[in-house]
Amino acid sequence: MTTSLKSPLAVAPAEIEGHNLLKGKKVVVTAAAGTGIGFATARRALLEGADVLVSDFHERRLGETVEKLSAEFGGQQVESFVCDVSSTEQVDALIAGSAEKLGRIDVLVNNAGLGGETPVVDMTDEQWDRVLDITLTSTFRATRAALRYFKSVEHNGVLVNNASVLGWRAQHSQAHYAAAKAGVMALTRCSAIEAAEYGVRINAVAPSIARHAFLAKVTSEELLDKLAEGEAFGRAAEVWEIAATIAMLASDYTTYLTGEIVSISSQRA
Repeated sequence: MTTSLKSPLAVAPAEIEGHNLLKGKKVVVTAAAGTGIGFATARRALLEGADVLVSDFHERRLGETVEKLSAEFGGQQVESFVCDVSSTEQVDALIAGSAEKLGRIDVLVNNAGLGGETPVVDMTDEQWDRVLDITLTSTFRATRAALRYFKSVEHNGVLVNNASVLGWRAQHSQAHYAAAKAGVMALTRCSAIEAAEYGVRINAVAPSIARHAFLAKVTSEELLDKLAEGEAFGRAAEVWEIAATIAMLASDYTTYLTGEIVSISSQRA
């Protein structure tokens, strides 16, 4: 579907100011180095008054991220933890280390994921396994570790997972990524039922397309243009628009919401 819509909605709005949605909260964001949704989420959490720990496997970029966030939010705590989400040992250490550095954990945002374009007929087992491991199994690892933490400390918490509308939609050459994101959705729903007894809410966002520098490295500009044109607004989302919805789900404005997948899309999922 393409659109010829001409309206103010076709122009990306300026980023909204923070409204203390997460004031006093301790927030952990995985895969937060760089320019994508993870970084935008960490920054939004700080804008909303939280202290933040960012995690990534890329140590140099993680350090640069902390420097950038600390420079902008000097009065708030910004910590980091190097973690390869494909390792159970490192994910467990991330949760324990985050609780130690921040004093506690209130919110975990599972943002780590890996995509790529490969038709099923050409896909290798290694390509399939790698995308499923980084995108789905890492979310399971972090969810498990976080629930063990919240259960042990008897402290209410929130998890927000980053899924994708491809968990619902079909797209050429995205079978591994779509299957992984559909799995994240199912994991969100099922784990939320279990987590309720620990006082933990688990939801997910499902963005359609949010354009940023990292995405351009793994997807063609032509495809990104085509996908953006297919949105009702005729544009991709800004990463801060995704992050703002994540902050809402992490906040006390959504205390009765759990096991839900919120589509961040300008058309039906």
